Amino acid sequence: MGVGRRMQKQGPPEPLSEAHYANLKRKKGIPVEDAPAEFPSSKKPRRGSQAAIKANKARAEASKPTSKQAKGANREPIALKDGKKTAGSKSKKAPAPAPGSGSDVEMDDEFGASDLDQAIGSGDEMDVAKAGDKFFASDDSVYDSDQDAAKKETFFFSDDEDEDDEDREEKLTAANIEGLSKKLDDKLAEEAADNEAELRDGALQTNIDGDKPNVLGDDDDDELSSKTKNLLAPDLQMLRIRITEAIRVLEDFSNLAEEGQSRAEYTSQLLNDVCAYYGYNEFLAEKLMNLFPVREAFAFFEANESARPVVIRTNTLRTHRRDLAQSLINRGVTLEPVGKWSKVGLQVFDSNVPLGATPEYLAGHYILQAASSFLPVMALCPQENERVLDMAAAPGGKTTHMAALMKNTGVIFANDPSKSRSKGLIGNIHRLGARNTIVCNHDAREFPRVMGGFDRVLLDAPCSGTGVIAKDPSVKTNRDEKDFQVLPHTQKQLLLAAIDSVNHASKTGGYLVYSTCSVAVEENEQVVAYALSRRPNVKLVETGLPFGKEGFTSFMGKEFPPSLKMTRRFYPHLYNVDGFFVAKFQKTGPTPPNAVMASKDKNNNAKPRSSTATDENSVVDKTPITEEGDNDEDGFAEFDDEEDKDYMVRAKRNAMRRRGLDPKALNKKAPTNGKESEKKAKAVEEKGKEAEKKV
Repeated sequence: MGVGRRMQKQGPPEPLSEAHYANLKRKKGIPVEDAPAEFPSSKKPRRGSQAAIKANKARAEASKPTSKQAKGANREPIALKDGKKTAGSKSKKAPAPAPGSGSDVEMDDEFGASDLDQAIGSGDEMDVAKAGDKFFASDDSVYDSDQDAAKKETFFFSDDEDEDDEDREEKLTAANIEGLSKKLDDKLAEEAADNEAELRDGALQTNIDGDKPNVLGDDDDDELSSKTKNLLAPDLQMLRIRITEAIRVLEDFSNLAEEGQSRAEYTSQLLNDVCAYYGYNEFLAEKLMNLFPVREAFAFFEANESARPVVIRTNTLRTHRRDLAQSLINRGVTLEPVGKWSKVGLQVFDSNVPLGATPEYLAGHYILQAASSFLPVMALCPQENERVLDMAAAPGGKTTHMAALMKNTGVIFANDPSKSRSKGLIGNIHRLGARNTIVCNHDAREFPRVMGGFDRVLLDAPCSGTGVIAKDPSVKTNRDEKDFQVLPHTQKQLLLAAIDSVNHASKTGGYLVYSTCSVAVEENEQVVAYALSRRPNVKLVETGLPFGKEGFTSFMGKEFPPSLKMTRRFYPHLYNVDGFFVAKFQKTGPTPPNAVMASKDKNNNAKPRSSTATDENSVVDKTPITEEGDNDEDGFAEFDDEEDKDYMVRAKRNAMRRRGLDPKALNKKAPTNGKESEKKAKAVEEKGKEAEKKV
């Protein structure tokens, strides 16, 4: 076989005419002036050589705008003249190359026909020419990827390129370098000024170089915001910026504050912004802000917006922490120890199974419990064979923790005033295998009347929940001033009852731990200080906890005993646990005789005092009460039933309430319609009479 048709050497191309260039410009949308008629394209095009394609690529690359040209200002057009760039000239037509020069300036679809005619004219190659016609006429028979790439790269125009002279850049020479540099600097300065103006309009300035931020705003803006306050949602981005700026000003008030503005005005503005941004009511936000410095208060509010880590406590009565961790890891749980301060806690990061339904959970190997709930039990540190009281035990996390520390020895009295919550307490006690626990249902304030003489007492008092806002966001709006008056009163009563329940003569104990899940001073330091003033036979001791901040000894003009430094406070933004307070007491002597709800017995031990109780040495008059009028001679006054009727009814209702009966049954009257209603009315009356007889 001979040389193929495509490998045959072609002759030099014909010179291109002005009509050819005009045709190319029309196809690309370039205006043409005084152009001759379109070049006839009756003959079939032929494909160009690789040298022509490479030349077209080189010209396309040269015609592309550079990055300097895209960024430059007041650019001028670039025209081709004799194959070189000249600055400042308008678009001119390039002359056709001389014949025989050997420059392949052929484009993709327009070629001369000389080579083809020459091939047809030669008699020896007539058959080849005919085959060539068929070959070039079929569009699907040949595909040249290099030619397509040349098409894409030859005619490339950027999006911002047009025919305006301003969008072109002059050629950089030694003569005009200074002028072009000045133009570029002017444009950059103009852009910088526009950007700065935009930042000022959007209130996004960083306030560098000691600028004083405008935090308080104008009066007109405040009036407008107050009018639209209830209609439109707040701009959270603007509030966040204003909060950070107010904090920066308050930290360096002397240098950054505006003239004529006081610190109280900045603080008030910050308080309003915190309430709007985080959703607190004004009373609670102000109370929490007073606990910390300004920046730390902001960190506290931020920490309350994210949930605390999920923590489980290993039940050492049934398994070890290492074995439990391995079992849970095999089930697809990602976890690690909660910290060096706890030997039983595991922090869970991710789980493929619900933690409350695993076989290990159902078998009582662990319990879901917040890390902060470990702290009161760790501070109390119950010992084996002791008698311990948990005054508010439900749902049982702390009770079962104490049972594990005591290794199921001794006895634990788990008390809770709520019967419904006691059911969950009993379930957890059975599931975790605590066999030394007795569940009871009493009002903890009256517990010294029930029993006393405990070696250790744990009081996790009910509180406002300001330390667990991340768990219960409703606290942000539900708490008001009344709550911080009623709750501390109840907590003081509970703490005094807990102190009276401790046996000061215990050989191993005599300790009491008071804890709350609140960070308010009214529920913590004030309650502890009150107990120290009413019970001189107790003192504060070290909690033994490895971390935590000291309690307040003075707060907003109130002074507390110096021993309150031994109490511990825990914050979510510092330790990533719920807000908590722990105080540990030691009872050093018997309860004084003038103490509330307590008196002394023969052995000088604390004995509950009751309105119905009588002393052993007291004389009781057992003379039977006679009918009315029998003792008139002695001058004994008669009872006035009408006058005492209200007192008698009230006493009956109280007695019924203590027995678990409905006191409203005394007031129910029988309906008159229907036999069934009459039967019900009679039954109610009979119950009421029976209740009266019992009373």
